[in-house]
This record gives sequence, structure tokens and C-alpha cells, in this order.
Amino acid sequence: QVHVEESGGGLVRPGDSLKLSCTISGDIFSSFSMGWFRQAPGQEREFVAAVGWSGSTRTWYGDFVKGRFLISRMHTENTAWLQMNSLKPEDTGVYYCAGDPHNLVRSAGAISSSGSWGQGIQVTVSS
Repeated sequence: QVHVEESGGGLVRPGDSLKLSCTISGDIFSSFSMGWFRQAPGQEREFVAAVGWSGSTRTWYGDFVKGRFLISRMHTENTAWLQMNSLKPEDTGVYYCAGDPHNLVRSAGAISSSGSWGQGIQVTVSS
């Protein structure tokens, strides 16, 4: 009954920017903490960025993206964006959006049974 939709992926060159969007919809009656994860081929899914529930301005970032990426969200809706700047080839992977009404989305293991994942979108950084 909850749907997570991601958009904005694609192929870019090193140093370029890209903006991903995520919207959580369906039978939802509360604010979700929202976040982004990524998974490169043959690698474990890793934390990228997270933002708190509606009304919160607090954000968290993975060590390898801090200073280059920025997560933001709408104040009243469960929609979030990931602005990615100064992209590197190692940023290549499938990016997943996740949301949870109870737990802060700072790790994959933190996603509760009430949380939801998107299907993932491809981001490729190559020259």
C-alpha cells in the first residue's frame, strides 16, 4: 500500500552534477524519515544520505559523499531530493530511496517493518 518512486538517474561525466528525486505515496498518514543508499556491482549496499521527518532540517551523510552531496525534503510531503555534485566514477551504482515512519534512515538495518524501499535507479559516471 506504500509506493516509493525514484527518478533522475542517468549517465554523466566526472565532475558533472545530477539530481535524484524520491516520492513516497499511497496509504500513508505520517511523515517518513527519508534517505538514499547506493550499491556498486559486487559491493555491499552503503549509506549515502538521510534527512529527518517533516519539520526537521537535520541531515546525515556517508563519509565518501559528505561535502559533495546534499539531501533535502519537502516540509509537508514525503518527497526528498539528492543533489549530487562533483561526481566521480566511484559514485557509479544503483541508488535506492528508502523511508521509514519510525526509525531514522541512517543504515539499511535501521529500516523497520513499516519502512519502504524504492526499486533503485542507475547512476553512471564515466568519461
